Amino acid sequence: MARSLSPPGAEDCYRAKVSETQRSASMIKFLKIFCAAGFLVVLINNIVSISGWTESRAVYDDICYLRQAHLFERFGFGGIDTDIARDDDHYLQDKLKEIDFKTWDDPMTAPCHTFIPASGKRVLQYPPGTGFVLSLFRAGFQVIPLYILTTIVAAGFSLLAITRASTVAQLTLVAAFGDSAIYLMINPTKASYSMAPTMIVCIVAGFLSAKLFASNLSRERLWLVMIVGLLIGLSATFRLPNLLLSAGYCLFFLGAFLLARSKDTFLEGLAFGAAFLVGIAPTLAANWINAGSPFATTYGGADVVPPELDLGTLIHYAGDVQSLLLAIAVGWVVLVFRFNRRPGARQVALVVAANLAANILFFVTHPVFTPYYTVPVAMLSLWTLLFATLAPREAVANNPAVAQPASASLQYKRSMGRGDSTTVRQ
Repeated sequence: MARSLSPPGAEDCYRAKVSETQRSASMIKFLKIFCAAGFLVVLINNIVSISGWTESRAVYDDICYLRQAHLFERFGFGGIDTDIARDDDHYLQDKLKEIDFKTWDDPMTAPCHTFIPASGKRVLQYPPGTGFVLSLFRAGFQVIPLYILTTIVAAGFSLLAITRASTVAQLTLVAAFGDSAIYLMINPTKASYSMAPTMIVCIVAGFLSAKLFASNLSRERLWLVMIVGLLIGLSATFRLPNLLLSAGYCLFFLGAFLLARSKDTFLEGLAFGAAFLVGIAPTLAANWINAGSPFATTYGGADVVPPELDLGTLIHYAGDVQSLLLAIAVGWVVLVFRFNRRPGARQVALVVAANLAANILFFVTHPVFTPYYTVPVAMLSLWTLLFATLAPREAVANNPAVAQPASASLQYKRSMGRGDSTTVRQ
């Protein structure tokens, strides 16, 4: 006669736990659907709002970005040459006249244009990326579809974040983050047309950065490094200060190589640098054509003054939504350092911390304030931290009790049938 030493009712207890797990999974599924519906509501509201926008705002930056787009429409890639002498169809003059610019017929007073003494040309001060992106849409209907696309990208990655959330706490985080991020695609993003493509790059680069530092596969990491480097480089073709978004990555890869002195760390740093240079190549080409050198700036005035710590600038930042976003990012970095033990989480925190430090230091000593200067680094940091915080899907799939409670129960029964429980014979 055999006597099982397994506790009485062990299988019933296990079935109860599996049932509880199934109920929890059902609740998580319901909450995910609820969160997704919330994102879609905010998305639709954004699209309705954006659809009522006009491109004829009395904003100099808007007109100049549209002029860059017009040049690409007329001359193809030759539109990278922004010499005001090419305004022979009077596009810029007509735009300035629409907003009652006093000297609309004098090209020497055109806003957003810098006189280059070496060449004698007056050229657009902006890099070519924003104008090129706008030129991809139909003339007269360029801003609305660009911002709708930006909002859709934000909503899409918010939905992706939902699929990676595995607890109520994570879902709460994703819900709050996603709703806020989708709204931010209107305000403060609408303050400058250059912010729309910048936000798309920050979202995608943030997702891929988290994936990069979570990977243990050398080849996968190398590909991700190159893509992230390319994206960060491209961001500088939309806004030149986006060059600073590379600071944290450069410092991290340099530090990693100096500490490890390994082939992998060397290749990753080299790959990031090479891809970054490819990304900023259009900006270097534009500088060469318009300013006479790849490393000469087309900016002038307050944008090229030396760093200065100005109390007024600090007060502006302190009272702006940018300071809240930066504070959340800084606090999140501290929490990751303190509590997150997932692979690569601390590497992410190091990159984000270095990026935040470099960008904050630059902009608080830049004696010009706008309501969006530090938004790119804040959003890149927050999207990166979000995906680094969420549990990877593989972690759930490898847990039979969570991923497949029915099969877990079957395995238990089979183990009982195989005699895994200790038996003795009387």
